[in-house]
Amino acid sequence: MTETMESTAPEPNAAPKKRGGLGGMLLADLKAMANGMGISGANSMKKAQLIDAIKAAQSSRAQSAPAEKAAKPAAEKAPEKPADKPAEKAEKPAEKSDEAADAGSEGAQRPRRQRNQNKSGGQAQGGQGGQGGQPAAGGQSKGPAKAGQPAAEKKNEDAPKEKPAESADDAGDDDQGEGGSRRNRRRRGRDRDRNRPGRGEPDTTILEDDVLVPAAGILDVLDNYAFVRTSGYLPGPDDVYLSLSLVKRLGLRRGDAIVGQVRQPREGERKEKYNPMVRIDSVNGADPEIAKHRVEFDKLAPVHPDQRLRLEGGTDPVTGRVIDLVSPIGKGQRGLIASPSKAGKTTVLHAIAGAITANNPECHLMVVLVDERPEEVTDFERSVKGEVIASTFDRQPADHTVVAELAIERAKRLVELGHDVVVLLDGLTRLGKAYNLSVPASGRILGGGVDSAALYPTKRFFGAARNVEDGGSLTILATAAVETGSKTDEIIFEAFKDTANSELRLSEEYAEAGIFPAVDVNASGTRRDDLLFAGGEGDAVRKLRASLATLDGAKAASVLAEKVAGSPTNMVLLNEVAKA
Repeated sequence: MTETMESTAPEPNAAPKKRGGLGGMLLADLKAMANGMGISGANSMKKAQLIDAIKAAQSSRAQSAPAEKAAKPAAEKAPEKPADKPAEKAEKPAEKSDEAADAGSEGAQRPRRQRNQNKSGGQAQGGQGGQGGQPAAGGQSKGPAKAGQPAAEKKNEDAPKEKPAESADDAGDDDQGEGGSRRNRRRRGRDRDRNRPGRGEPDTTILEDDVLVPAAGILDVLDNYAFVRTSGYLPGPDDVYLSLSLVKRLGLRRGDAIVGQVRQPREGERKEKYNPMVRIDSVNGADPEIAKHRVEFDKLAPVHPDQRLRLEGGTDPVTGRVIDLVSPIGKGQRGLIASPSKAGKTTVLHAIAGAITANNPECHLMVVLVDERPEEVTDFERSVKGEVIASTFDRQPADHTVVAELAIERAKRLVELGHDVVVLLDGLTRLGKAYNLSVPASGRILGGGVDSAALYPTKRFFGAARNVEDGGSLTILATAAVETGSKTDEIIFEAFKDTANSELRLSEEYAEAGIFPAVDVNASGTRRDDLLFAGGEGDAVRKLRASLATLDGAKAASVLAEKVAGSPTNMVLLNEVAKA
């Protein structure tokens, strides 16, 4: 190899003549080469014209070469190849270095059109396409040798240059002003990854050695992801991730009760913040396939409540009996308990919850406490036989809204299945304030600094109450703060006053006078209460209310409390009123 390199190395004086590109040759050499190739008028041409003419002649010769030269057997060239190959290998480094210099000089001298022509001409020559235009001597000495090789040998030489050397080809493209091709290839690779199914979602495949752990909770579907809340209605560290593709495939909805299997991380896998649920065993206690065919809650036909929820006979019989007479409650009622502070609304809620549990065990009871005192939450959890969903006042307003929304969605899912649900909300005013602090500002500010956008989600919660025709029912009894001196509380109450079909008004004045329950008889009532009374019960109730309407508010509440306490049941009391 050393002798070959020394024999082929150019002399210093002849170096300008033996450079690898046509642009590095002298004008006299170019004219001699052109005359030798039979180009007419070569002596009168300029250097750039000579280069174009030589390239065109080389291209035409390569296209018109007889096919039999390429088909010669390898045996004829076998003795020559061992001698030629070392020389070729030795010449390639020098040629490549000269080509880089020629590419820079030619790029400065020739326009882009000529470089494109040289590129097309080099591709036609087969062995000179990547060398950017060699001298005629080099081209003629190497061209026949390569053309005489068998096709199989040529494939073996080309194959390693095409596939493994794509990055080298990209670099050559960049040198020739075509670097966009490499960027396009990278972009196509990214597009293939982007179009791959399941991109961005965890692996939900189950292998034989996977460890599956059961998990259950309430489904919370957000904009771009879904979680199964395993520790309640608020986000927690043990929540389980559920892919949106699985949610769409099974027709799952926010508020569904999900029971499934969670795959523990495999050995060597990176631990995710939330483990994915890979299999769903049941949805709302039934087969997951049944969830696809459920009717949507908004498409259920609402009708007036016609089935009564009797509150008589609960833990506080007097309070329940007074409510039955003054403001009866039916399945699907949308009731508002308007109460000032210290009027006994918490006691009324306890009485209603206890009566519903005792008299209507078929109803699913949910007590939603928003912005509540922690000790009140504990009291409800210990005394109420039902779901207690709470967000205490030390939490952020966004937590209050999340709890309320997920709770009402859970109630809707139960109604879709035909169940009767009763939701006791304490309180509606505090929920409206939480939305006022958490929703994006709309720019339309009502009195008291209430944003109009904060009223809509609160109305959506309260407006979900309805009695479904030939189906279940959703009863919502919500407390609202009144007579607090706050303009905000007044705006929120006025927004919901006309949406309720039942109102129970409490009075702080009556409570201070020792009248309990402190119910304002004349200000309380229920729309279409005739559908809730049976037989002559409605006539007796109207007669009783007419007699109490002639009295002062506090006196009427006191008389009614005495009548209720003096009779064992409301039926006995109404019979006495009817006979009077």
